[in-house]
Amino acid sequence: MKRSVSHLVTLSMFTTMALVIFVVEAQIPMPFPIPGIKLGLSNIITLFVLFKYKPKDALIVLLIRIFLGSLFTGQLVSFFYSLSGGLLCWGGMSIVNHLLKRKHFWITSIIGATLHNIGQIIAAIIVMQSVQVLWYLPFLMLSGCLTGLFTGLIMEAIVSHCKKRK
Repeated sequence: MKRSVSHLVTLSMFTTMALVIFVVEAQIPMPFPIPGIKLGLSNIITLFVLFKYKPKDALIVLLIRIFLGSLFTGQLVSFFYSLSGGLLCWGGMSIVNHLLKRKHFWITSIIGATLHNIGQIIAAIIVMQSVQVLWYLPFLMLSGCLTGLFTGLIMEAIVSHCKKRK
């Protein structure tokens, strides 16, 4: 019982960190004229939980962060987009993380970011009932590769730092 409470508190702290990063990042204007593109820094926390714990734990952190992030930023409309992108991202990262034996986080992060963007496009097709949004996909894929690489390299640095501290 004590271990499960400790684990719950740890996941709560990771959720809080991801939520704070998400809310702060939502306030930063992006220099690109393409809406929806952002760094996805809160994904570093999801990736770290995926590395350190189980995929189920990362999913819990992700789902709570998406729900609360939508509430706190006042963007409930984006909840469906974030949820579909986040679930696809989590699934892909879980598989790649397992296949790469918890190494090469930059690859895992790029896969996750591009799958997140694909999930958002699928949500947009459903919401708008139009495939016209597919023209947007190449821009999202490029941004996903770049932002996924960036967040993945940050994750690599965090893991390297944690290993040195042991």
